[in-house]
Order: sequence, then structure tokens, then C-alpha cells
Amino acid sequence: MTRTIALVGDGSNGWQAVIQEILPNDAVVAWSRPSAQDAAVDYAIGWAPPAQVFAHFPRLKAIFALGAGVDRFVGRDDVASTVRLIRLTDAGMAAQMVEYALYGVLRYQRAMDVYESQQTRELWHAHPPRLPEAVRVGVLGLGEMGGQVARALAERGYGVTGWSRSPKSIAGVRCLCGLDRLDGVLAASDVLINILPSTPATRGLLNHVRLARLPSGAALINAGRGDQVDLTALRSHLDSGHLRSALLDVFPVEPLPSDDPVWRHPKVRVTPHIAAETLKYPAAEQIAEKIRQLEAGESVAGEVVRERGY
Repeated sequence: MTRTIALVGDGSNGWQAVIQEILPNDAVVAWSRPSAQDAAVDYAIGWAPPAQVFAHFPRLKAIFALGAGVDRFVGRDDVASTVRLIRLTDAGMAAQMVEYALYGVLRYQRAMDVYESQQTRELWHAHPPRLPEAVRVGVLGLGEMGGQVARALAERGYGVTGWSRSPKSIAGVRCLCGLDRLDGVLAASDVLINILPSTPATRGLLNHVRLARLPSGAALINAGRGDQVDLTALRSHLDSGHLRSALLDVFPVEPLPSDDPVWRHPKVRVTPHIAAETLKYPAAEQIAEKIRQLEAGESVAGEVVRERGY
């Protein structure tokens, strides 16, 4: 029996052709407006789904998010409680996130941010070298990607402390959990890397008070979600000299508006949500396997617990 799979919000840029290639016996359609075909849709795939789009699919069984984050899918009133929500697990993203985090940590360790500033002032001044073991790294979020980031940095000799909602165990990493342990993680982080999912508990987490808990001269890397860092508070701590630099990949509004002062802040480096991009073929193959598991009644990795938000 042919299944109908609708691409919502992300049907362009080659996704339709790739998913159709991986699932040749199914009908893969790029949804743009209501039609008679909506009644046949079994599965939906997308990243930025339009408002009320899922209400058009009465026989919808599951929704696949084209990424690890699912904040655009949780809490919607057009998704029935019987519809399963599934996120990608890695699909090539974790290795990219490790590279992004390592770049940010190395930039801090080797004082490249300081040398960039010196260049603007035509200042020739070398700073003493700093070894990895002298740099303390805090990783917020120890899921699929955060866990690999923490492990990779520990293997390179950095002192890594990880923080998560529930207990974790990672070789070489000091793992803490619970909100009552967060301040201790912040105080012990020369570089803080945020890779948390967006949930009611994490939105606004890194506010003025918590950013003040970081050691003087610390750096922030945010590759989690844009609604977790108070940008006004961050700029204040950078301007005062309490924080040395920030590498930001995600923002409350994307694309980042052209008039946002973050663009022009001398201590901030902006990247356009590219820390860990979804790779089409690994993602399509993973979705195909998850559909097979769903229809075989097997457990599916990456299924979202709506009450938890991820």
C-alpha cells in the first residue's frame, strides 16, 4: 500500500527528491495549500511548519522534525495527542557540533579573539600560551549532541563539566544535574557551551544573574536555542569586561534583524544557525527507518515526550 508523505515548510532545496529516492514506493509531496490529497497523508516531515498545517491531515500518524530541536512542533493546537512526534537523532549533526564547539574553545584558548581585537588597533603583542588542561569548559545539555561535544573536549585534555536535566555518565566528564547544581557549573566554566533544547524550563535560562556567575574573562558559545540567552544582559557583561567574548549561532529572531546591535558588537561573532546542519541523505535514511519501526510496532529513537518538551 502506497503511503503519502507531506513535506511542510521545507519542501524545497532538494528535500523532496532525496526523500522520494529513499522511499521510492511512497508518494512524497511538497505541501503548499489545502487539497484533496491531504486526506491521504500518513506522515509529515518539516522544520518550520506553517500555522494549522497539520489540521489538514486527518489520518496523520507521525511528524518528523528535520533537526534535533522540536520547539516549533511542541504545544501546537493542530497536532492531535495521538500523533507521534519524532526528532532526528544525530544524522551527521553531532560531528558538526563537535567541530563548532572545538573551534570556539580553541579560539578562546589560543586568544584568537584577543588577537582579532589587537589587529583593529594595530597592536603587536603576544600572550602566554595556555594548554587545554588549563581551560575549564562547561557544557549545558548532554543529549545526543551535547554528550558527544563533552566527550570530544575531554578527550582533547580540557577539564569538562556537563550539566543536564537528568543524571548522565560520560567518561572523563564531570556530570551534574538539576537546577541547584547549575550555578556551580557556571562558576567553573572558562568557556560555557550551551546546547540545551528549548523548553519552558530552559527559556531565559542564561539571564543577567546567571551570566554573572561565570568567571571574569569567560566566553560563551551558544549553539542551543536563541531564546535561552538574554542578549541585552550578555552585551552588558561584555561591555563591562566581565565576559571576554561570545560566539552565537542561534537567536530569538532568525534571521537576526539587521538593526540588532549584536551584529556590530566587537566581542561577538555571529554565525547563521549553521553549527550543526541537517544532512539530507542521512536524515532521509533515518526517517525511512523510523517509519519502518513505527509500522512494525518497534520502539523509535528520538520520540518526543510532549510534557518534557524534547
